[in-house]
Amino acid sequence: MAPIGSRSVPARVLGDGDVGEARRLCAATPIDSILVDARLEVAQRSGLRAAGGRLWGFPAQGALEAVCWSGANLVPVLLPTMKPSRRRQAIAAFADQALREGRRSSSIVGEQQAVLALWDFLKDTWPTARDVRANQPSMVIADPPAVAVDPQVHKTMLTETMTILPASIAMFTEEVGYSPVQGGHVYEERVRMLIASGRSFARMTGFPPRVVFKAEIGAVTRHVAQVQGVWVDPEFRGRGLSLGGMAAVVAFAQAEFAPVVSLYVNDYNAPARAAYRRVGFKEVGSYATVLF
Repeated sequence: MAPIGSRSVPARVLGDGDVGEARRLCAATPIDSILVDARLEVAQRSGLRAAGGRLWGFPAQGALEAVCWSGANLVPVLLPTMKPSRRRQAIAAFADQALREGRRSSSIVGEQQAVLALWDFLKDTWPTARDVRANQPSMVIADPPAVAVDPQVHKTMLTETMTILPASIAMFTEEVGYSPVQGGHVYEERVRMLIASGRSFARMTGFPPRVVFKAEIGAVTRHVAQVQGVWVDPEFRGRGLSLGGMAAVVAFAQAEFAPVVSLYVNDYNAPARAAYRRVGFKEVGSYATVLF
């Protein structure tokens, strides 16, 4: 297969010895790179195989200017100082590598321009995307929450897994468009991992207990904790539960994981964006996601 980009500037497959340099590259853009750097933090401790994916670097020789994580998600990260022509070479090199290895990821996600450029190279060869979310504002908060913390939001326990799991499945299905449990127990194992690592939060009501608000810290590094999986039970929407709930999650995250808390949200979800702004989040850029 003929490469998309220039043969003179290919990517290379990185090994465990390259993880430190890749993490230094990620540190130059911590909000955009958190999904990669969180995997590299695992790789630095236990190796890339344990981190669950492959890591590509650009250029093939010399100091790294860009990396791309290839696992459950395909996530490109480019140095913000790269010139446009060099960015295009890096994205083309990653597209060549993706074509050689074949699609293994359920999504391409990350900084907006890098993701959309990568998809532009791949879209005529890879399977048709189920959805392209081209503008997902990236939001951060580094100060204490601007609204009161909901005291009923708590860090969930493993004994609550079977209460949390249906809410997590409902959130995923609503957001992505299909049930995450179709392929076996992988999703349930992830929910358990987040609970066990103290990164799952919920407000519950009634007996037996029912989740009315939930969120997780889906990715975390020493710099940033990224909130994912925010969900309010449809019956309880419009009551402001997300305000105090998100304030609680931010407070937990800043106290226990990282000084900066981030998230990204679909641009068309005006109520969520407004709620996050009230909590104190500010928009700092944009992500994009291509779903398969």
